[in-house]
Amino acid sequence: MTWSPTERTQVEDIEKKTLSVFAQLSSESVGRKNQEPSHPYRTVYQRDRARIIHSQAFRRLEYKTQVFLNGTGDHLRTRLTHTIEVSSVSRTIATALGANQDLTEAIALAHDLGHPPFGHAGEKKLNEIMIDHGGFEHNQQSLRTVEILETLYPSFDGLNLTYEVLEGIMKHSGTFNRPESKNKPRETFQNPSIEAQIANLADEITYYAHDLDDGLDFNLINEKQLTKLDLWQRCASFVDQNYSNLKQKRRRSYIIRNLLDLQVADLIKASTDYILAHKFLSSDEVRRHYERIIQNSKNIAESSNELRSFLFENLYHHEDVALPNKRGEAIISKVFDTLIKNPSLLGDTTAKRVEENGLHRTVCDYVAGMTDRYIMEKHDNLANI
Repeated sequence: MTWSPTERTQVEDIEKKTLSVFAQLSSESVGRKNQEPSHPYRTVYQRDRARIIHSQAFRRLEYKTQVFLNGTGDHLRTRLTHTIEVSSVSRTIATALGANQDLTEAIALAHDLGHPPFGHAGEKKLNEIMIDHGGFEHNQQSLRTVEILETLYPSFDGLNLTYEVLEGIMKHSGTFNRPESKNKPRETFQNPSIEAQIANLADEITYYAHDLDDGLDFNLINEKQLTKLDLWQRCASFVDQNYSNLKQKRRRSYIIRNLLDLQVADLIKASTDYILAHKFLSSDEVRRHYERIIQNSKNIAESSNELRSFLFENLYHHEDVALPNKRGEAIISKVFDTLIKNPSLLGDTTAKRVEENGLHRTVCDYVAGMTDRYIMEKHDNLANI
């Protein structure tokens, strides 16, 4: 038998034979806003994944705050490391459930592209500033980033991603409006694809597990506080019973690894039970369903919410986190106000968008795209203006 490279159509055939009946197949994509010829070797979602990874917005995630101000610790998460972790967990879940791994990963990699500098504090401040100009929300900004703000291609603005990846980025939208295509009719759905649902819940599970890890590393929370939490008790007991020789940092790290594994395994089982009970036969049946099908069991969901509440109370509002965030909010306000009063400072490329998008939205796009360190440098440079 003569060897030959695997072509796109062969990959699409493998998907049809191996993925679940409710998975979103690459060959059944609605497509892109701007039509492009098919790639000989890569499926549409593989191309989307590559476009996201090669974008400027993706590279900037390395210098954007997750919880702790970027640069305050070599091992603390950034938006980039968080995104990579979400991508990894998403692929694990997608593989187990027979969903489209490439689509799931593309959504996971793009989900935080719209986050501004200084994490959620920056998002809150930009929303306050923009309250009379359409507001600011990072999922919507992620869409603007991939549809408008990235300018890597000669024939269109944005990355020209497939509808299914855009659908996944929308995340918390109340409805999902799919355009008509040769593969699918125009339709409005209550939920996104199973791949989008996987990326969404993987984000939450990963977020709280690694924030717990960073909070312990930074000594802002301690293990004594965690003994009241069900998830921590379960995982600590398992580690102590099976690995009694582990001490301090190594023990804590393995507890958190098990905490993450426990939630992911529970999600796979609970979602599997739900899927079998409802007998979904297509990707659109998942979209038409009255609720999301990717879920944890009631018991683990309650324990996860307990962990979430603990982190909000003891970590996210901790003085050592809140004070730098307040300074970050003040920096955003100052830079935004200065640019509004002096739009000539935007630069030629950004200034061209003012006529179409308005000054406030253009400045918002500009500021939201900045990294933590860049906006601090910008703030210092604008101090005397």
